[in-house]
Amino acid sequence: MIRVCDVALATFGLMVGAPLFLVLLMVGWWDTGAPLFLQTRVGRHQQPFTLVKFRTMRPGTAQVATHLADAAAVTRWGAFLRRTKLDELPQLWNVLKGDMSLVGPRPCLPNQTDLIAARERLGVFAARPGITGLAQIQGIDMSVPQLLAETDARMLQRLTLATYFIYLFKTVAGSGRGDRIRQP
Repeated sequence: MIRVCDVALATFGLMVGAPLFLVLLMVGWWDTGAPLFLQTRVGRHQQPFTLVKFRTMRPGTAQVATHLADAAAVTRWGAFLRRTKLDELPQLWNVLKGDMSLVGPRPCLPNQTDLIAARERLGVFAARPGITGLAQIQGIDMSVPQLLAETDARMLQRLTLATYFIYLFKTVAGSGRGDRIRQP
């Protein structure tokens, strides 16, 4: 049932959000010259997939976990996108394709070996990664891999259609602070 909700909500979001997407693409083009950001992430069953987001950092920035990224690489427009979580909207395409769910553990980078090992031990990779989840609304990011993996596992064990919608509502309502970027 969750997959049905994913497809229905992602389709609706892409259709209704199309005008907003175009505006964000145009401003992003003006900001960095490359408004979309594509990155290989670890998905369900540890299969790699290409995640799509609106670019928030200057092109050429090192592809590392957000908590390791240089704060100076984030553009002013990118800071706005991150603060409002609008940078995540293109991931609706990933949801529609089946790479992701709206709710699930945030997909990590292939070089985040501690997080991958912890998630593997706890069976987290049996689920599709998500745009949001329990860790995100609680403000837990990838800088604490064991806690993140445990929170992801707990969320997946208790995930129902009701909690799915609660996580979505809390995310839209502004719960969580997003991934922290190290300050200079």
